[in-house]
Amino acid sequence: MTAANNKAERLAQIEALLLANPQGLTQAELARRLGVNRSTIHRNLQSMTAPVYEEGGRLFIDREASLVNVRFSLHEAVSVHLAARLLANCSDRQNPHAASALRKLGLSLRTLAPTIAKFVQASANEMDNPSGRRADPRYLQVMEKLTLAWAERRRVHIWYENREQIKQYDFAPYYLEPYATGQTTYVIGTIAPQNLRRTFKVERIQRIELLRQEYQILEDLDPETLFMDAWGIWTSERQPVKVVLKFGPRVASRVRETRWHRSEQVTVLPDGSLLWSAWVAEPREMMNWIRGWGAQVEVLEPEEVRSEIAQEARDMARLYEGDGKPSGEG
Repeated sequence: MTAANNKAERLAQIEALLLANPQGLTQAELARRLGVNRSTIHRNLQSMTAPVYEEGGRLFIDREASLVNVRFSLHEAVSVHLAARLLANCSDRQNPHAASALRKLGLSLRTLAPTIAKFVQASANEMDNPSGRRADPRYLQVMEKLTLAWAERRRVHIWYENREQIKQYDFAPYYLEPYATGQTTYVIGTIAPQNLRRTFKVERIQRIELLRQEYQILEDLDPETLFMDAWGIWTSERQPVKVVLKFGPRVASRVRETRWHRSEQVTVLPDGSLLWSAWVAEPREMMNWIRGWGAQVEVLEPEEVRSEIAQEARDMARLYEGDGKPSGEG
């Protein structure tokens, strides 16, 4: 990095260097990279507005307190608002960070689009309204530490509850994924030392500690590839399974309005019904969606899904027609 021509440029370079080096830099290292004296760096640090702190003789940026400068067009701002609304609909917990971001967005739109700004502010109020969403300090702390670990590429140690057992893992978070089903959020990454891929439900993380150990993200583990065949978030090591559904004429147009899966193929039959097929990583993840169409959908493939839906239909018929006992409850 060449020497900055003025103080403002040098302050920006110092901030950029510290952000690019999460392990921190000494004043001497900064001076050498910027081609100035160490005394100049010392004076410049007194003028930094970025949250810089020193630990063990090294300088760091506090990423949780650092502000990101972003400028949106009107259409970009509305897109961010819609994305935040989707996030809100995927969680039953208060999210003060999302609410704060929306409030800032709303303030920035007051002159450009006051009507839209009003609705953005209303969305922010909804996100941290205690009467509509429950406060969960533990969940919020877990999300904050996962975010910081993700930003700094540092491992975390987690205590994870699964089937009423607590298991501990050293975990490298690769990315976070909201999931509408169950109003939850998942974190995907790898566990040490085997580097095995794991997906954890954030709400089940009972405790989390940020570690000093850094990690490198595996090149072959990216969201686009990982979720290529998933219906939502479930992935599988096996080949995707072909799912074939037949929708009745009453819902055929509704089904065609949405592209439900990247591999889907749709055929309109002479009677107005619809033949829908796709290759899905884990068909069981589709069960709630299939159930939602009721008697307007018939599962043709795979046979195990067809059999399970058929048994559920028989159980429901028995429940509503008389004895109230689903199969298996003699």
